[in-house]
Amino acid sequence: MAWIILFFAGLAEVVWAVSLKHTDGFTRFWPSAITVVFMVISVVLLAYAMKTLPLGTAYAIWTGIGAVGAFIVGIVLLGEAATAARIASVTLIVAGLVGLKLST
Repeated sequence: MAWIILFFAGLAEVVWAVSLKHTDGFTRFWPSAITVVFMVISVVLLAYAMKTLPLGTAYAIWTGIGAVGAFIVGIVLLGEAATAARIASVTLIVAGLVGLKLST
């Protein structure tokens, strides 16, 4: 159950990261409100998952889900570049996350 909660914490991190992009430095109300709400949701879910998961593993996977998710959203929805070097780098992050999961 902790792994599922951690996954949703990572998804919430993706939401706040994407909404943060649209806040214009916290000058736009709704994107700013969404950012703050999902930051809280993400951290609360992370804290709950950390009750049973190791600190280093949980935190690394949480940030990894957020990083990879934001990378994918950036390419798919925001038109960011999908260069071979960027994709290879994110592939290494995913490999690290899989390694952490398998070793826990």
